[in-house]
Amino acid sequence: MIKLARRYWTVLRRPSRYFSLGFLTIVGFVAGVTFWGGFNTAMELTNTERFCTGCHEMRDNVYKELQGTIHFTNRSGVRAKCSDCHVPHEWTAKMARKMQASKEVWGKIFGTIDTPEKFEAMRLTLAQNEWRRLKANNSLECRNCHEFAYMDFTRQSKRAADAHSTFLAKGERTCIDCHKGIAHRLPDMSGLGVQAGEPAPVK
Repeated sequence: MIKLARRYWTVLRRPSRYFSLGFLTIVGFVAGVTFWGGFNTAMELTNTERFCTGCHEMRDNVYKELQGTIHFTNRSGVRAKCSDCHVPHEWTAKMARKMQASKEVWGKIFGTIDTPEKFEAMRLTLAQNEWRRLKANNSLECRNCHEFAYMDFTRQSKRAADAHSTFLAKGERTCIDCHKGIAHRLPDMSGLGVQAGEPAPVK
């Protein structure tokens, strides 16, 4: 093994016999750009609504729920697609999220939520996983569109203005603490001891 490694290292450090350094540099640059472009294109394809709803587990459950919310259809014509709420925009955070989401392929292969009954049985667990993630990153995906500094409290209800100007401004809570169920139906949380109007605990 050591001999093989030494042989490869010798080949790598030996000057090229047939091609100039300039040619090799250009070829390496073009190959790098091609790889990077292909990689980013593939990543962006996995962020499309068509990709996210390609499996019936998402299309027949959470996507149908989204269609009845203001995030899907509204007077301004701005739609939040799946990746807007579930994938960070910053590159490093996006890659970390993509690696984390690769576990969902495992669930697809083994049919973890392939029926409505299985999905409902897992709904609370799935929701809590997402709430925990959003809590940990200070609702980063929400802030891609909703920024506290740009809020006009005069156009909000008194309750919303009070909550935003106190809890959110002081950093005591983040978006997901109060806005669970904003795009999808809430799971049954009766066993969590949540009172009406209170934020559900993130476990």
